[in-house]
Amino acid sequence: MQEYGSKVLPPNHPDSRLVNRVLQKLVPASGLGGLNWEVRVIDDPAQKNAFVLPGGKVFVFSGILPICGGDDGLAAVLGHEIAHQVARHGGEQLSGLGILVALAAFASYQFDVSGQLAYLMLDFILSKPGSRKMESEADYIGLLMMAEACYDPNAAVGLWQRMAKAEQFAPPQFLSTHPTSENRITAIQGWLPQAEDKRAQSECGNTVVFAPGFRRALGYDLF
Repeated sequence: MQEYGSKVLPPNHPDSRLVNRVLQKLVPASGLGGLNWEVRVIDDPAQKNAFVLPGGKVFVFSGILPICGGDDGLAAVLGHEIAHQVARHGGEQLSGLGILVALAAFASYQFDVSGQLAYLMLDFILSKPGSRKMESEADYIGLLMMAEACYDPNAAVGLWQRMAKAEQFAPPQFLSTHPTSENRITAIQGWLPQAEDKRAQSECGNTVVFAPGFRRALGYDLF
């Protein structure tokens, strides 16, 4: 808030209301309804990012909203970020960091006094693969969460397709803490049948089949 305070949009701004609307539908599916959820949208078109801090503090940069392409795509983003809290990935990262530091110290004592080589090796062997695993787990949990909240899980594929086009530079996956957009798309496509089943079993399951008719009746299919 200190860094972006002047760029935080007011609660009545359309973007803030959009994020809050989607969040309120996702929270019941997360099992974290007891938290004091707060939404902050940061007016920064250059940043295509969002994150959720422990305690239900949601931050979304305005630059990711065009990539989302609407409520369903935004549900994919927020579902992913909330899933990190559901899976307690923050705690896993802290515990994993202690192990990484200890192993780096031991390797440095044995092979590299400076510690740089040992740390880099452990970063590529343990840290980055572990982070990518957490990101994939959050994709999976978030996909099921958005489906249970009556959002279209297929929108997650479109989200990452648009993200892939928007990326100016994407390092090879082994150099990154995140899977590539292409690998995320492949994984999500494999999970879609489960997500569709979850959606059909939810309270919205009985109304999903009528959605195409509603769109035709309202003329949405013309656009």
